[in-house]
Amino acid sequence: MPGRAGHPRPSITLMQGIGPAVRPARLSDVPALVDLRMANAEAHLALDPDVYRLPQREAVIEHFTAVLSDATARNAVLVAEQRGQVVGMVEVLRLPEPPAHQILRPEPSAQIHTVVLGEARGRGVGSALLDAADRWATEHGLSYLSAGIHHHNASAVRFYRRHGYAPSGTSWGRRPAV
Repeated sequence: MPGRAGHPRPSITLMQGIGPAVRPARLSDVPALVDLRMANAEAHLALDPDVYRLPQREAVIEHFTAVLSDATARNAVLVAEQRGQVVGMVEVLRLPEPPAHQILRPEPSAQIHTVVLGEARGRGVGSALLDAADRWATEHGLSYLSAGIHHHNASAVRFYRRHGYAPSGTSWGRRPAV
């Protein structure tokens, strides 16, 4: 199946050759996934400590173990490897359908979370992960992907924009009046 600009897309299964190998994560990848999540949390905490936190390592281990052990394949975690080392991941986490009493039309969708090690950035790892996430989503009946990006994270905004993501709606909020 052709990818962007007519280039063939890499397979979701382990792919050798130019660029990273992208494959579904395995339980044996949990330590690497936890390290990626914790490093990403530290970077986001530095970005905006009023919004982000450093999760407990045990909670992150439990999360990835549960997602990778779920036989329903409702969600996915895909990893990118270079020279046998996990250098990035993308999570594809399904969003719930709106309840029948709401006016929103149901649209099978998911939120994605992409993390690439700093030393692996600029080498096509993130692009390969997004391509694999697109294929996984299509194969599993999803028609919309979203990525929650902090507006001050300029590199993430540029990355997702380059891959066709755009602002979608506006989220308004406030703290309850006391």
